[in-house]
Amino acid sequence: MKPLRRSAILEAGVTTAAGPLLLFSVYLLLAGHNQPGGGFSGGLVAGVVVLLIWAAGGTAMVRRVLPVRSGVLMGVGLAIAALTGFASLVSGLSFLESVSATFSIPVVGDVKLVSALFFDLGVYLAVVGMVLGLVRALGE
Repeated sequence: MKPLRRSAILEAGVTTAAGPLLLFSVYLLLAGHNQPGGGFSGGLVAGVVVLLIWAAGGTAMVRRVLPVRSGVLMGVGLAIAALTGFASLVSGLSFLESVSATFSIPVVGDVKLVSALFFDLGVYLAVVGMVLGLVRALGE
């Protein structure tokens, strides 16, 4: 069986679009606490990048660009999300109740860190891992 020909135009387009799309997914992850967005929507945008890479170069390119196993990525994401919830319980709050802390960085200024960011990070990793697993399963 002859291997499928790859489109140079599609590969160039995906290479050009992947960086800005990943930056946008990280923006959605970080902005999700006070604005629409969060781990799920950011993870979906990052999943679209994985799908674009798959469309441009197949499963081999996805394995080359993302050499991590999808089950490990989903497991780490779920563990981070669950540990965030249990950390709230241990500190005397209700499950997944958010705690915030503000600190100052000399050049940046005041930065507010919210514990919901860690939950969103876990969801982000779980969604990307799920899309990665689907792409690899479809490619084989």
